[in-house]
Amino acid sequence: MAEKVLKIGLPKGSLQESTLKIFKKAGFNISVGSRSYIPTIDDPELSGLLVRAQEMARYVQDGYLDVGLTGRDWVLEQGARVKEICELNYAKGGLRPVRWVVAVPENSKIKKIEDLEGKRIATELVNYTKKFLRERGITATVEFSWGATEVKVPLLADAIVELTETGSTLRAHKLRIVDTILESRTVLIANRDAWKDPWKKDKIQRIALLLQGALNAEDKVGLKMNVEKKNLQSIVEVLPAMKSPTISQHTDENWVSLEVIVDEKTVRDLIPELVKRGATGIVEYPLNKVIP
Repeated sequence: MAEKVLKIGLPKGSLQESTLKIFKKAGFNISVGSRSYIPTIDDPELSGLLVRAQEMARYVQDGYLDVGLTGRDWVLEQGARVKEICELNYAKGGLRPVRWVVAVPENSKIKKIEDLEGKRIATELVNYTKKFLRERGITATVEFSWGATEVKVPLLADAIVELTETGSTLRAHKLRIVDTILESRTVLIANRDAWKDPWKKDKIQRIALLLQGALNAEDKVGLKMNVEKKNLQSIVEVLPAMKSPTISQHTDENWVSLEVIVDEKTVRDLIPELVKRGATGIVEYPLNKVIP
């Protein structure tokens, strides 16, 4: 058992699978039993606990956890006094941010935010929604929804404020988005007292660096190739590199080896073009971490 241990909260629920995947790419193997809330982490300096993202900020604020991952939306909803370490650009379905939107039935007369005056709104994001409306001088009844918020309109509410990534679920329920009130990403947050502890601060910063490196590598691949010097300029012109490609002298003085990181989605068009311009021995390989 390590002498010093950092208590880390991992989000249970919709963010759990994507969070464990990112941690694995960052170098941490985490396993969770089907009925367990205490994960096993292959780092003796980490003690983990699975907590719903909606509750994470409060437990970090109160010191039950030193650090945790949750959505910025839930930090704002709870008004939690925590230290935000960094933004981690991922959600349950991918790398795009999530949005809290006002949605109404397709045939509703509500067309803009101001039309919510005097209306009834169902949402899980009660405090932030009230604050959002109050700042715009709109008076409405905002009620907590325990789930299945999409079915509350029009019988139980005039509108809902619901979380969405693509809007497909709302469209499937024949709902129309009126406006976005909040865009949110996953954030790494720390207890303020824990952040003042030199050992804990260093450990948190190390974790943040590795997580950001793992996310930087998402949807990217490395390419290696051999290029005859006379074709080098032509090859470099078509490389959408993060930075200038790494070029090293080949054993043959007329050739160089070139290495570059590119977006994975560009590879299917890029490789044929590279071959056309004279690249040979092309190797594509996956990435775990990219540290700028």
